[in-house]
Order: sequence, then structure tokens, then C-alpha cells
Amino acid sequence: MGGLIRVLIVDDSATARALLRDMLESDPAFEVVGEAANGLEAVALAASLRPNLVTMDLEMPEMTGMEAIAEIMATRPVPILVVSGFADAHNAFAAVSRGAVDVIGKPDTSDAEMARFIAKAKLVASIRVITHLRLSTPWQQPKAAATLQSAARTAAFAQPPVFAIASSTGGPQALAQILGSLPADFGSAILVAQHVVPGFAAGLASWLSTLSRLPVRLGQDGEPVAPGTIYLAPSEVHMGVTAQGCIAFSEIRKADIYRPSCNRLLSTVAACFGRRTVGIILSGMGSDGSVGMRSVKAADGRTIAQDEASSVVFGMNQCAISGGWVDKVLPLPDIAAEMIRLGAAAPRGGGKTA
Repeated sequence: MGGLIRVLIVDDSATARALLRDMLESDPAFEVVGEAANGLEAVALAASLRPNLVTMDLEMPEMTGMEAIAEIMATRPVPILVVSGFADAHNAFAAVSRGAVDVIGKPDTSDAEMARFIAKAKLVASIRVITHLRLSTPWQQPKAAATLQSAARTAAFAQPPVFAIASSTGGPQALAQILGSLPADFGSAILVAQHVVPGFAAGLASWLSTLSRLPVRLGQDGEPVAPGTIYLAPSEVHMGVTAQGCIAFSEIRKADIYRPSCNRLLSTVAACFGRRTVGIILSGMGSDGSVGMRSVKAADGRTIAQDEASSVVFGMNQCAISGGWVDKVLPLPDIAAEMIRLGAAAPRGGGKTA
């Protein structure tokens, strides 16, 4: 993107708008070109000012942020960063399904929060907004997945595969479509490491649970990994699996760039479940997950990556593909069908029972 990043700030609180303006204008990369106090103003200003980035609050009079996002993405698409409180995290991720790129908590005035907000704003502004951000209803099962569902029902699940999914920017949209397409009798455990800002993992799990036929919840330290359950890594710790097949948390260090770690999840699942492991790497910025996918390959597990065309950011998955750690590169709509096919296939054995 050449030139300044032109930003439209949307929030019904004048104080909040002033704080975000001060933060953005402290960095020479940004120019705040407008402010809106409700969704109706946001839609009009997004069309007339043609900003490179919109920061969007959700709870506003006249028209909510959720409604404004849907309207903007239908008329004049632009990268949108939802700026939300923890209490509204569920709706923040629902906004992502309407076309917003990412979510961040409302920042305070600390240097660390300011740096986090600026970095996230630059990342979101750099993303090319295309139509795949506007997902069809994710809970409608694709025909390919439905075709395989009967086979999944009759398969012998003595030792079903265990799925470990790595994702970051663009991941919530992808997870919604994948998890919402799996049948209620899907017999495998699914563990997910999704990069998410502190305090928002519970909201993400809550939102995904409304779309999935399978139970979705945050993993708990020490609990056994059970079939037919989706475990999401909390945002305040790294999540992995012990040799005995139980979830294990480890502390996030100050130097850790990626939180929670996709590499840790994939590597420990591979170490525990061996050939039964299926590693999946989705849309995301950076390289986290590539080392973990290598571990899955080394354990003779299977590996899948989301393709470039369906990714919001072709970064993490690109690194894994370039490294030679991916067996299949699939468009997003085909990943759930492949998971069902693998679940219905005869298990190869090896690793713990889950």
C-alpha cells in the first residue's frame, strides 16, 4: 500500500474516538480522515472518504457496528478492524463472519497497548479485502461433506484420527466454515490454536459453539482429549498435549511472538498420537505452525493447508507449503469434506486412544 493509511474511526463515544485518533496519529503511517458516531454515519463516510481502514465499535445507536459492517462490505468493501470490549467478544467474532478482518480489545493508554493496536491496525490495513470474507452461512453443510457423512457414521472409530488446527488472521472465518460443516457424529477430537488477543478466546469459543454441531469449548489443563469434542486454546497460555493424551498448558513467555503457539499444539499432538495425527494450517500472518507441521510429517501423520485463493492472509500456510510439510493444499470449502473422509477411512494405528 503506497502513501498514508487513511483511517475512519467509528465509535459512539467521543472519548474513545479521541483516544484512537491520538494513538493512530502518533504513528506517521496513519492519517485519520474521519470519525463516525454510529453505523449510519460509518456507511456514508466509508463511501465518500474511501478510507484504507475502518476501526469499528459494535454497540452504537441508529445502526449497530454489525449492521454497518454488512452494509460496507456489500457496497464499498474496506478492511475493517473491530475494536471491542471483552464482554462483547462473542459478537465481535460474529462481526468477522460479516466481513470484518480481525478483532482487538479496546486499548488503554499504556505503551504496550498502543503498540499492539498500531501493529494490528497496520496488519489489517494491508490485507486485500475480497469476496471470500463474506462467508455463506457456515452451518450449512457443503454437499461434499454431506455425501461423506453416512460413511462417517458407519466407520469403525476404534482409533479415529486426531485433528490439530493452526490459524491466525482470517482463521475465525475459516474455522466457522470448517467446524460448522462437520456432522454431529464426527468421531474425532479437534484441537485448535488460533492467535487471538488476550481475553477473547472465550468469546471465540462461544461464537463457534453456536455454529458447530459438536461441542466447542476452551481446553482445560489436565483433561483427557475426548472424541467428538473441539478444544480451543485459551489466549493466555500455550496449549499442548501430554504423552498420556491429556491437555497441558505452558506459560507464555515475554519473548513469545505467537500466542497461543500453533507449533506447540501441532508438535505435541504429533508426539502423542503419531500416525493418527492430522495437522491443518489455515490463513494467518507469519510462520507459526510450520515447525509443527514438520513434526506431524515426521510422525507419519497427514497434513493439509488452506490454499492461497481462499485465505485472508497467505502466510502461515504458505510457509508450511514452501517447507514441503503439506500433503494436500485445499480450498476452504473442501477442508471439512476431507476431514470427514479421513475420519471415515480405516485408521492406520499408532499413538494413544482419544
